[in-house]
Amino acid sequence: MIGIGGSTIEQELANIKPIAHMAEPIKPEEYQDRMAKACFMMKEDSIDVMYLHAGTNLFYFTGLRWYGSERLVGALLFADGTLLYIAPKFEEGTVLDFLVIQGGIICWEEHVNPYQLVVDLISNKTNNKSCLLAIDEATPFYVSNGIDLIDSELSFIDAKKITAGCRMIKSKSEIAIMQHAMNITLEVQKAAARILHVGIRAEEVVEFINEAHKKYGISKGSYFCIVLFGKDSSYPHGVKSPKTLELGEVVLIDTGCLLHDYISDITRTYVYGDIDQEQRRIWDIEKETQIAAFTAAQLGSTCSSVDEASRMTLNSYGLGPHYKLPGLPHRTGHGIGLDIHEWPYIVRNDNTKLVEGMCFSIEPMICIPNKFGIRHEDHIYMTADGPKWFTMPMHTIDDPFGVESGQI
Repeated sequence: MIGIGGSTIEQELANIKPIAHMAEPIKPEEYQDRMAKACFMMKEDSIDVMYLHAGTNLFYFTGLRWYGSERLVGALLFADGTLLYIAPKFEEGTVLDFLVIQGGIICWEEHVNPYQLVVDLISNKTNNKSCLLAIDEATPFYVSNGIDLIDSELSFIDAKKITAGCRMIKSKSEIAIMQHAMNITLEVQKAAARILHVGIRAEEVVEFINEAHKKYGISKGSYFCIVLFGKDSSYPHGVKSPKTLELGEVVLIDTGCLLHDYISDITRTYVYGDIDQEQRRIWDIEKETQIAAFTAAQLGSTCSSVDEASRMTLNSYGLGPHYKLPGLPHRTGHGIGLDIHEWPYIVRNDNTKLVEGMCFSIEPMICIPNKFGIRHEDHIYMTADGPKWFTMPMHTIDDPFGVESGQI
């Protein structure tokens, strides 16, 4: 196997130089443009105001990083562009410190009902008790329910059309950040393959991948990491107690990092040692299936049609049908950005049409129960000329990273 084994953790970490700093973060002007687009969409649907809860939707539109808790922290974005942040009074100074886009900061004390405050702010601003409020779809029930329990004439609507409608169309700056993050994670994947040896524990590889991401300048290390050997790899998201590596086993590594709040996500699967006939056959089918989905991902095509292209390829080899094993037990892919799984979703019955700026994974995993699983996961982004890979797919099972061919 070319590019697999032959090195050490110490050697690989010593060879890494930081490059994360070369990526430019999102500029304040882009947050302003996002809010302007949201306001335009709100006016089109006669929505008076949108509530954004602490989390990735709040961050996407305002640049304010805040994690949700039992205390209400969020923002009201009115259709006329007015922005009001809502937070506990004792957090006001911290909110001001994190603020990227200026807006009014309305605070509530610990004994005050914050949901009454939300309703009052909307009523006072719009002079219309029966106005339409779009609620961020990631808002916890206790918040939406708390607002609903206030005696008001507010009408509620899911804000997903606005939040997803904006977020799933990535800008050039967003794509540039994700490209840089993907490049880093791909290099970490190559280094992880080189440190493998018989008897290495999955936990050792996970720790190495975390440190390698840090060495590249990702301060928090890996955003997530799954390392599976042998039959463990037949479980898409892992097992409780991962086994150590044996000769001739499938190796599946799925990992990513967070760069300027955007996520990378790459899975690489290969064999450590001699490759048997079944491993080779399934590996090659997986690659063909991934390419079939990529080819189907054209502007104007639906998410469902891309998923169907995967399943048609697998069915032609007697795998499946549908979600039956041996075969593909889950959707073909998922969108990516500030969340590791976001819109669009490449799944049956999702008729969302692909447009320029959409970014998503192609990972039609093949699971062979109690034997192994093969998952090639790379992400693509839609351009005016069709799909483009963030990272090139795996080369061959004998040379998975394309070392001999010069692919890298």
